[in-house]
Amino acid sequence: MCGIAGFCDFSRDNTTPVWGEVGERMGEKLNHRGPDDKGQWQGEAGVLVHRRLAVIDPDNGRQPMERALGTARFVLTYNGELYNTPQLRRDLKAQGYQFTTRTDTEVLLYACMEYGEDVGRHLEGIYAFVLWDGLKRKFFACRDRFGVKPFFYVNRGTEFIFASELKALFQYPGLEPRADGDTWREVLGLGPARTPGSGVFAGVEALEPGCWLTFDANGLKKGRYWTLESRPHTDDYDTTVERVRELVTGAITRQLVSDVPLCTFLSGGLDSSVITAVAARDHARRGLPPLETYSFDYTDNDKYFTPSLFQPDNDSPWVKRMVEAFHTRHRVLTCPIPELAALLSEAARYKDLPGMADVDASLLYFCRQVKKTHTVALSGECADEVFGGYPWFEREDLLNAPTFPWCVDLSPRSEVFAPVWTGLNIEDYVNQTYADWTASTPRLAGETGEAARRREVGWLNLNWFMATLLDRKDRMSMASGLEVRVPFCDHHLVEYVWNIPWEMKAMGGRRKQVLRDAAEGLLPEDVRLRPKSPYPKTHNPLYEQLVRAGVLALLDDPNAPIQALVDAKALREGLLRDAGDYGKPWFGQLMAGPQMLGYLIQVNAWMEEFGIG
Repeated sequence: MCGIAGFCDFSRDNTTPVWGEVGERMGEKLNHRGPDDKGQWQGEAGVLVHRRLAVIDPDNGRQPMERALGTARFVLTYNGELYNTPQLRRDLKAQGYQFTTRTDTEVLLYACMEYGEDVGRHLEGIYAFVLWDGLKRKFFACRDRFGVKPFFYVNRGTEFIFASELKALFQYPGLEPRADGDTWREVLGLGPARTPGSGVFAGVEALEPGCWLTFDANGLKKGRYWTLESRPHTDDYDTTVERVRELVTGAITRQLVSDVPLCTFLSGGLDSSVITAVAARDHARRGLPPLETYSFDYTDNDKYFTPSLFQPDNDSPWVKRMVEAFHTRHRVLTCPIPELAALLSEAARYKDLPGMADVDASLLYFCRQVKKTHTVALSGECADEVFGGYPWFEREDLLNAPTFPWCVDLSPRSEVFAPVWTGLNIEDYVNQTYADWTASTPRLAGETGEAARRREVGWLNLNWFMATLLDRKDRMSMASGLEVRVPFCDHHLVEYVWNIPWEMKAMGGRRKQVLRDAAEGLLPEDVRLRPKSPYPKTHNPLYEQLVRAGVLALLDDPNAPIQALVDAKALREGLLRDAGDYGKPWFGQLMAGPQMLGYLIQVNAWMEEFGIG
């Protein structure tokens, strides 16, 4: 993975030193994403910038990469990984293209030259890239089907500015971070999620997943090359299980290609265990050293852990079971609680937005530790969105809630942000956004009642909740120069599972049973049948004490910008007195009172970082 940035303006000469310096400043803000190399291309129409994290063919593949077609130049800056590189290379060789590197960058560049705006249909992987097409004199940008890799942009008159991260955008002259009404509606009402296509800051957009855009002297044009389609599922259950097994194992195997050290994240849950099992067997088949794995924990969790509806047991025994079964070289990473609290603000600065509080901060800590020995990791993220693993797929109160099912109660927000809540019509904004996205669900003809509602919830999960987790995964991992791959986001798998009826997905009344049955013979039986347990969190009361003290310090600081947003009296008499009900999350499954306090710390850090009053 890498970092990309750049800009274009057909009304001026972009080859002058001043514009080269602008590109350099933008790139410097992305150094953490690509610590191995940097490059920049200047043409009359614009500038392309790159920061490289080398994974395949580290000695070659410098970017921006240039190739010629006659007298026309094609230049690519690319962030991502293609998993069908061998097939594409064969197809392009048959068309006469000659390769000088083993990188997927060169394959992608030639694919863009060959397929033009249809190139996305030919790609399998995670990517965001911009190509200068010297033949048609236009810039072409494209983003992967699920938005695993980020892409923000601003179209300002004759100017088009883009970057992997928001902080790089604001290095462009005259482009300042501004908050308008929708900024606050996103951050306070929907956060840590955000509307697909929104860049949150005023005037900033995100290229939506599965979309492309072009920019030339006539302006901006956008298009979509992929979306989910709802079709009748005609396979019987046994065939469905076998097909899921083929798709899952195929996706994992394709994503094991790397010229640098690779590992897996292993929680002992179904999803990470399937990935680890396939990867461990692949290592053994190829005669490689044992697979290296990591699990995550927190100081004194063994002492303070208490089961809950959302987190029924501890990961440790299940991790041990998997390590013994597959003989992996395993390391347990334990996050100290003071460091967890201290990283809240830093995590927000890397994300450029308030995030998932300690869920972000802990991942930042863990990724930094993994990066000390590895450059690539595989994660079980997104299986719950794809297979319906969350309680809101079956609990009637959540399934039928007339709003986003991971955020059914807005009262914790409205109470804390009371000074601005009503004036900004935040609740109306949330409700309208929910209604718009529910209405966009791709329907299946004749599907009604609970089945139709589950399809709506599945649509919201893939486009909203999964997007939030992928956003978090990208920023926290790339802040550490670590590439994290997500095999359950393989679009062939998602297209197939999308149309499996709930009765099969949850065969016998058990969520994700079709995946469990697909894993039969692959995992130890007790691991295969383990109840779902989410991303690990701290149960140490010290964390709550530290975030409480952090928010109190902000309320006592007259210069803290968040004071304009919050009801200090309600905070002191409510959350700051007793934050710790982990059984009633205000977002997702894990974010309860302590995470609201952490979110306030992140909002304040974000406002300070970007000078937002």
